[in-house]
Amino acid sequence: MKNKLLYWIPRILGILAILFMMMFSLDCFGAGGVETLKCLAMHNIPALIILLVLVIAWKWELIGGILFIVASIAGSIYFKGFSTNPGVLPVMAPFLITGILFMLYYFLYLRKNESV
Repeated sequence: MKNKLLYWIPRILGILAILFMMMFSLDCFGAGGVETLKCLAMHNIPALIILLVLVIAWKWELIGGILFIVASIAGSIYFKGFSTNPGVLPVMAPFLITGILFMLYYFLYLRKNESV
């Protein structure tokens, strides 16, 4: 049971965090036509990159966990979360937690099974 719970929590948290990031692109619908598509594409680039990280993490938990942690730190640095914009940290925290949970699952369950 613990195995299944720790398997699904990071995946669900990753999906919810990506949907949360995509929610910020809803302000694009005030434009019109092609401008709306351009705006959606630009606003969703970070979310699509994180979606790619989630796809990688779904198959390879250790690599995906490392990528989630790197993405969280890189996003916090890029948006100046450690100096002038602490409001970025709650947005990036789910990605850090997701990365830690993917790595925890790998080290608790998968690494033991690989050595057998």
